[in-house]
Amino acid sequence: MPKVSSVIVPYATYLRVYEPLAAFPEPERGHWARYADRRDRPSYQDELRRSLADLLPTPPVPVPVHESSDAFVLDVEGVVCVCPWRTRLRGWQALQELGDELPPPVLDAVLPEVVRRQATQDYERWLVRNPDARPWIRTGTWQVPLHWFVLVADEERRFDKGSGDIPPMLRYRTPMVQARRRVARALRALKDAIDEGPLIDGLLDVGRWLEEFHPRSLVELDYGGLVHTLPAGELEDDHSAADVAEGIEALRRGDGPAAGEAYGRLVERWRSVRDRRSAN
Repeated sequence: MPKVSSVIVPYATYLRVYEPLAAFPEPERGHWARYADRRDRPSYQDELRRSLADLLPTPPVPVPVHESSDAFVLDVEGVVCVCPWRTRLRGWQALQELGDELPPPVLDAVLPEVVRRQATQDYERWLVRNPDARPWIRTGTWQVPLHWFVLVADEERRFDKGSGDIPPMLRYRTPMVQARRRVARALRALKDAIDEGPLIDGLLDVGRWLEEFHPRSLVELDYGGLVHTLPAGELEDDHSAADVAEGIEALRRGDGPAAGEAYGRLVERWRSVRDRRSAN
C-alpha cells in the first residue's frame, strides 16, 4: 500500500457553513446543543487525521461505516452555530470526483476498483433513503476554487503567521446574507460580460448550495492544509478575494483591461500552487 497522505488529501481547502441550532430539527438539535457544551471537541486537524486513518488498512476504507457525530462549533454574536462534519456523505462525494483527480494506475493502487464499486453501490442505496442530503463542508484540493472568493471580502480576511507548533492560518468568515448577495451581484456582472464559463458554472452551483441553509448561517473559507505548501510571504501577500472583487467590479463598469489585470494576478498567484501539485 503506497503512502496515501500525499495522494488522497493533497493540501485540502474548505468552504464551510455554520448553521444556528434553531435550523436543526429535534432530536438533532438537542445533540448539537449538548455537543457545543463539550470542552473536548475535536479540531480541524483531528478531522483530517481520522480521514487518513481510514485509508491505512488493507483494503482501505474510503467511506466510514457510520456517519460522524462530530461538528465544528462557533459562537456568532451569542448564537451557537454548528457545522456538522458529515464525513460519510463527503467521503462518498469525494470518491465520485477522485477519477478526475488521479491517473487510473494511481487510483487503482490507492483504492482498488472493487472497493470503489462497493462504495458507489452503498451510496446509491443510501441516497434512496436520504434524497435531500447535503454537506455543510465543501473541499478543494491544491487550490481554492476561484468562485469561492466571490462569497467573501478582503476586510473579512484573517491571517496568522503561526509560531512553533502552531501552523499559519488564512481564512475568511462572512454572514450568509452577504455571501448570497455577492453571488447574485457577481452572476449579473458576469452574465452581462460573457455568455458562459467555469466561473459562472461554479457560482451557480455554490449559489444553489448556499440557498439550502438558514439565512443566519455563517460562511467560512479556510485555506486549510494549503498553508503548509505556500511560503509565509506568499500567504501574507495573498489577497485573492480582493482581486476577484476588483475584476468583477471592472466587468460591471465595462472596463475590460482592468478586469484582465485582476485576473492576471490571480492566474500568476495560483500557477505557482499548481506547479507544486505537479511536482508532487
